[in-house]
Amino acid sequence: MIYIRRYRSTDCAQILKLFFETIHSVNLKDYNKKQIQVWASGEENPILWNNSLSEHFTIIAADKDRKDIITGFGDIDKTGYLDRLYVHKDYQNQGIATMICDQLEKAVNTASITTFASITAVPFFQSRGYRIIQKQEVIRKGISLTNFRMEKLLTNDI
Repeated sequence: MIYIRRYRSTDCAQILKLFFETIHSVNLKDYNKKQIQVWASGEENPILWNNSLSEHFTIIAADKDRKDIITGFGDIDKTGYLDRLYVHKDYQNQGIATMICDQLEKAVNTASITTFASITAVPFFQSRGYRIIQKQEVIRKGISLTNFRMEKLLTNDI
């Protein structure tokens, strides 16, 4: 059974492992090995990650049947910037990203939400009503990574 809860600092190590493993498996279809390595080197700073995740509205999806293993996570800041959204490589295509994204989008009081989506994530965000604003090339350690600035306008029906 998957459930959603708020992030705790004790989650950071498991989140960093999920981040690394997911990128090194799921994103291999859209990025080469050099790009994958600079995106998720395995040397991410847990203190910086914890600080960022703690400052944002961050939620965790966990599997109660498997000793509360983290199956996904996402975070958004107060301006409506959806920073990260990742689902464990073994839990893809089960609606977990949708569950997380639903909560993140409800957590902010903004006119729109923006994100920088990987090639892999673009179809997911498009299915949720996000539109591509700009294709970008991000350079990390001399390696170019393509992503897309995407935006979703929110309707505030009162």
